[in-house]
Amino acid sequence: MERNAVIQKISAHVTWDLLVIGGGATGLGIALDGASRGYRTLLLEQADFAKSTSSKSTKLAHGGVRYLAQGNISLVREAVVERGLLSKNAPHLVGNLGFIIPVYDRWSRIKYTLGLKFYDWLSGKLSLGPSTFISGKEVKSRLPGIVSKKLYGGVLYHDGQFDDARLAVNLAETIFENGGYAINYFRVTELLKEGSMVTGVEAMDLETQKSYSIQARAVINATGVFSDSIMKLDDPDARKQISASRGVHLVIDQSFLPGKEALMIPKTPDGRVLFIVPWHQKLLLGTTDTPVRNISLEPVASQEEISFILQTAGGYLSRPPRRKDVLSVFAGLRPLASGEGEGRETKEISRGHKILVSPSGLFSMVGGKWTTFRKMGEDMIDRVEKESKWSHKNSVTANLPIHGFQQHTDPNDPLNFYGADTQVVNKLIEETSGKMISKKLNLYAAQVIWAVRSEMARTVEDVLSRRTRCLILDAEESVRIAPDVASVMAGEMKQSQQWQLNQVEQFRDIAENYILKV
Repeated sequence: MERNAVIQKISAHVTWDLLVIGGGATGLGIALDGASRGYRTLLLEQADFAKSTSSKSTKLAHGGVRYLAQGNISLVREAVVERGLLSKNAPHLVGNLGFIIPVYDRWSRIKYTLGLKFYDWLSGKLSLGPSTFISGKEVKSRLPGIVSKKLYGGVLYHDGQFDDARLAVNLAETIFENGGYAINYFRVTELLKEGSMVTGVEAMDLETQKSYSIQARAVINATGVFSDSIMKLDDPDARKQISASRGVHLVIDQSFLPGKEALMIPKTPDGRVLFIVPWHQKLLLGTTDTPVRNISLEPVASQEEISFILQTAGGYLSRPPRRKDVLSVFAGLRPLASGEGEGRETKEISRGHKILVSPSGLFSMVGGKWTTFRKMGEDMIDRVEKESKWSHKNSVTANLPIHGFQQHTDPNDPLNFYGADTQVVNKLIEETSGKMISKKLNLYAAQVIWAVRSEMARTVEDVLSRRTRCLILDAEESVRIAPDVASVMAGEMKQSQQWQLNQVEQFRDIAENYILKV
């Protein structure tokens, strides 16, 4: 993953088989499927990999119990199968997490027990474990801190938990390992055409402001919430295909709900579910589902959403969290396929994906969710082959180990998310005399160096938000250490003092929205 090497390849005027626009879950999944089939593949991302939606999920690789309640059986089946494949292909990032639904009457026990047994059945051989009813006493034992008044018991079930941004980085690395290329901070500004057909793109390197004409046999729009803007480059009159929905999460200290399991609140006042999930020694609370019109890389949580999460979670915790307890607040936008959801609330729109092919030959993927990214990639490349009349090549991603693959990691090692790279990172820590930037966040200078050298990190925010998860885990501490991170990066990238100052200022501007004012 060396950015200058990718630019040299682009400058050589290669005609690519596949040019994928968008470096989130969808684009990475498509590019990996294409590259691993042997196609010459290039992915362009306008910001950083997983900069927007794909780094701001609830960190769950799951079938979606809520979608089961909505009757969307096919989506749940697809997602639980993909969850199982992902846990096999990236065990260093995907774990088995127990979830407890608290129940307060006999009817709820019957309803949730039967529903989750069906969820188990849909998982088949890829199940992460059977669901079971547990007593109120056991619920309190497993979830110290839960409100126990009138607690009848709970239903324990299993789902997957993962680190979304780290998976995105590892997917990008896997693309390179399979002969493909991916680059960040490369924005598509125009679609190139011969006659009426799309034949490539004009794109700008945002670091140098230099433009490149890039030819490709197939161009794929995988830009999530920005899909409509790419479709309008193709056809200014193209119909709107995306309905964006904002999901907000809060992070608090794990002392509010100690234990290894997560709490799932099955029905919130707005008819959704809410999770309280242990993650990186903190608790993740969320999410919301708010329709939005304005699309941005850095959406901002509303005060109403923040209050809603605190009040809903507080109703189940013996020590209700307050604003002053929030370590970080972050928001992401879901790219929902609006064509099937006109006039419906966003929480009712399917999270399934669909492929659109314009008369000019532009392929677009809309909808979808992180858990099904691999299947989305397979479906898209199959469709490209069919529409372009290429000879079919079988997808291999169902059994393709993702970079960092390591069957067993030490759960007590705070660096275990590096998987097979952990040993190399630890060696780099030794070479840098164990220099630590933040004890609170367990961040070493070596991790910053590794992010620059091996993971294409270009900004302080890349390092603190996605190569590590510092910004999401503790926004104020991240702001404090930003100058130290900039200094280490500048040494590695041979950048100036002014570059450092600019980076710190830009990071503080972004981090401001992650800090909850009391």
